[in-house]
Amino acid sequence: MRPKVFATRRIPSPGTEMIAEVCDVTVYEGTQALDRKELLASVRGIDGLVCIPGDRIDAEVLDAAPSLKVISTCSVGYEHIDIAEATKRGVYIGYTPEVLTDATADLAFALLLTAGRRVAEGDRCVRAGKWQGRFDLGFMLGAPVWEATLGIIGFGRIGRAVATRAGGFRMKVLYNDAERRPEAEERGLNAEYRDLDGLLAASDFVSIHVPYLKETHHLIGMRELRLMKPTAILVNTSRGPVVDEAALAAALKEGRPAAAGLDVYEREPLDPASPLLGLENVTLSPHIGSATGPTRSKMGETAARNLLAALGGGEPVYWVNPDAAKLRRGT
Repeated sequence: MRPKVFATRRIPSPGTEMIAEVCDVTVYEGTQALDRKELLASVRGIDGLVCIPGDRIDAEVLDAAPSLKVISTCSVGYEHIDIAEATKRGVYIGYTPEVLTDATADLAFALLLTAGRRVAEGDRCVRAGKWQGRFDLGFMLGAPVWEATLGIIGFGRIGRAVATRAGGFRMKVLYNDAERRPEAEERGLNAEYRDLDGLLAASDFVSIHVPYLKETHHLIGMRELRLMKPTAILVNTSRGPVVDEAALAAALKEGRPAAAGLDVYEREPLDPASPLLGLENVTLSPHIGSATGPTRSKMGETAARNLLAALGGGEPVYWVNPDAAKLRRGT
C-alpha cells in the first residue's frame, strides 16, 4: 500500500514528482496560506507531511494525524514546527540546510551594497521624477564598501560564505559566534573574533546569520543598535525576530544606524502598518534569500529525499530530532 502524503504547497521540481512516484500525494494548489481548518482536515490519515515556513505544525495538527511518520519542511528554518511534540510522538522532522548557503549569502551582500549605496532609494528618486540630472556633490551620499569593516553575527555556513564574498571588496571581517573558529580558518577568511558589543562598535556593516532560538530572540535591540556607529548599515537575512523591529524602526528614524537592509521580519508578510514602510533608509525584500531557480529546485529535491527516506523505514538525510528514532524504536 502506497504511503499517503499531504503537501501544503507544490514544492519545486523534481521534489513533488519524486514523491508522486512512490506515494499517493495530495498538494494544496492555492497561493495564499492554507486555512487552519483545511490543514487539519487534510492531514487526517496521512503518513507524511510536506510543509513550508508559515505552516504552523503543532500539537493540534499532530493530534489530527496519528499515523504521521515524518514532517519534511522545504526550508532551513523549522521554528514553525513544534519540535518537542513531534519528537515525543516519534515523528521525524526533515529540513533543507546547506543547499541555500550561496543564494542567501549573495542576497545578504546585495542588501549590503543596496543599503550602503542607497540604490533602492535612488531608484525611487528616478521613478518619481525627483532627480534633476545636474551634478551635485552632496547628492545621495552613501557608505563606501571597499576596505570597510564588516561584522558578521553568526559564523556558520552562510556567515562564512558572506566573509568569502567580503574578500573581493578587501573588507576587514569581524565575527561573533557561539564558538570560535579554528585559527587556520580565521586566517583563510581574514576574519577576527570579537565579542558582540565589540563587533557592533567597530563595524561599518553588520550582517546577521544566526538561527532563531530562544537565546537569539531580539538579539539586536535598542541597546545593541546604540552601540553601532551612526554611519553603520545593518543587514538581516536570518530570521525576523532576531531583531527587535520596533527598536530598529525607531533607531533608523533617528538615523542611528544610518540604514538597514532586511529580507526577514517579525511578522510575515510585513504588517502594512509597520513604521519601516515609511522610512527611506531601509531596503526591504520579501524573504527571497533562497529564491534562485537552482536553489529552490535543490530544496524541493532535498525535502522529497528526507520524506521518502523516513517513509521507507530509514532516517531523513537532514533531520532536526534524532531523539525521535529512540521513541519510535521504544528505546
